[in-house]
Amino acid sequence: MTTPAIFPTVLRQLLRTHQTFLSYAASHVNTMDLTLPQYDIIITLGNTPGMTFKKLGEETLITKGTLTGVIGRLEDKGLVQRVASATDGRSQIVQLTAEGKELYEQTFPEHLIFLSRIFNDYSPEDIVMLEAALVRLNKAVISARSEEGDKTGETDGWCSKIKDVCKMASIEN
Repeated sequence: MTTPAIFPTVLRQLLRTHQTFLSYAASHVNTMDLTLPQYDIIITLGNTPGMTFKKLGEETLITKGTLTGVIGRLEDKGLVQRVASATDGRSQIVQLTAEGKELYEQTFPEHLIFLSRIFNDYSPEDIVMLEAALVRLNKAVISARSEEGDKTGETDGWCSKIKDVCKMASIEN
């Protein structure tokens, strides 16, 4: 069990790291005239025949309400299209257009190189340990959430409980 004095500093560092990573990734994605959620859709659909909205939401962690708008903006850019599902008349499949596939093929390897720079000072052993720690933390969060009876995956309740810690993290930055 972590002592209360250590917990807030770890949480602040986790939040800072998350925000810094997203900002770093966005700096590259924005050069493509895309947002992070838009590019997340592009790379998730890359090398696939397409996905239902439900599957795309699960793979990207973008909520259904937000997903609809992101897909709409990508359609406006000519990068994705919706087609009727061959197996379920009620579902639509979102797939990359030829232009979207070209964008994916041209930018994804470059984006991976851009992101890999973060780990330049890490040894392979450091990366293995970091991944193991993050997997352990993720499992702990999932376990704590199910102990609390939260089966929906919603985080609003949790975020509202830690909003003071989140405010402190942004004030200290």
